[in-house]
Amino acid sequence: MTQDLRAGVAGPSASGIGSLPGSDMPAAIRLVFDGLGSAPGVPYLPELPARGVGADLAGRGLALLVDLVAEVATSGWRVVDRPGRDQSRAVGHLRRDLDDLEEYTQDYVGPLKVQSIGPWTLAATVELRYGDKFLADQGATRDLAESLAEGLALHLAELRRRVPGARLVLQLDEPALPGVLRGSVPTASGFGALRAVDESVARQTLRQVVDVVGRVDAGGGEPGRPAGPVPVVMHCCAPDVPLATLGDAGASAIALDWSQLSIRQDEALAELIEAGVGIYAGVVPSLAPASAVPLKYQDVVDRILELRRIGLSARQLADAVTVTPSCGMAGASPQWASRAQRLCLDAARALADVD
Repeated sequence: MTQDLRAGVAGPSASGIGSLPGSDMPAAIRLVFDGLGSAPGVPYLPELPARGVGADLAGRGLALLVDLVAEVATSGWRVVDRPGRDQSRAVGHLRRDLDDLEEYTQDYVGPLKVQSIGPWTLAATVELRYGDKFLADQGATRDLAESLAEGLALHLAELRRRVPGARLVLQLDEPALPGVLRGSVPTASGFGALRAVDESVARQTLRQVVDVVGRVDAGGGEPGRPAGPVPVVMHCCAPDVPLATLGDAGASAIALDWSQLSIRQDEALAELIEAGVGIYAGVVPSLAPASAVPLKYQDVVDRILELRRIGLSARQLADAVTVTPSCGMAGASPQWASRAQRLCLDAARALADVD
């Protein structure tokens, strides 16, 4: 079951979270596929926020929306009546990135992950026309989630056409979700906090996005036979990841920063793994460690296997895991980004041999 949730990669695998340093997309795609393009790697479409407006996490998601457009105001992205320069930049970045990906992946067959901001982080980031955040208005948040879900379905269908040999995986980035549930997301003015969202509402909204995305076949199966719906990885590198909420929302896998895990989350994590939910284990640092002692892939393996404390065998843990950096690598050097990917892949190969 876990193999299917990770786009057909048998046993432990390796991937990245999404963002990389620099502004050269063809070079970033080469870096990803050179580092993760062989088994058991799961390559991905990189994100390059250093390119500026429209290449950031929110701008990337806004480029996908159906019937909603936004521009950058003094306080950040805000929905407007008609497309302007900033929206055009966001859409332009995405179009060119897909062109570069299509050119590089001619004849490629294998898994391919793409990332998008999730509905709750988008609602906690983007402002309505009158100036407060979408999160302040339950109906507007629902409309935003529906627009994002439809846009993602169209995006994935286009990727199926552009890279027909790919087995698609979608990652939803939700770094703001713990704050949404706690009621700690600041208002647009910054002088207060928005009301906490009920867990059942958060779960239902995420589930609706998963269901819409599920209309798209992941591809990469036998000719003439559907491979099944696109699996959704839900990523949150903040403390207090709401594991049960993400699992109940239909996550095929959950991506998290390994250093943020606490012992009180052990039971929820064990239940998810036993239920067949994969874990994208963010063990490799996103930035080069300051220590003079070089990090080795066995160090990564040992940190993952420390989780045997939750009562699962080393084999169960290894089979559930996709090894990744702790979060995005936009702030890393190109040298560390390449080294981190190699560490992830070597660790995944070593995990394949544990008993």
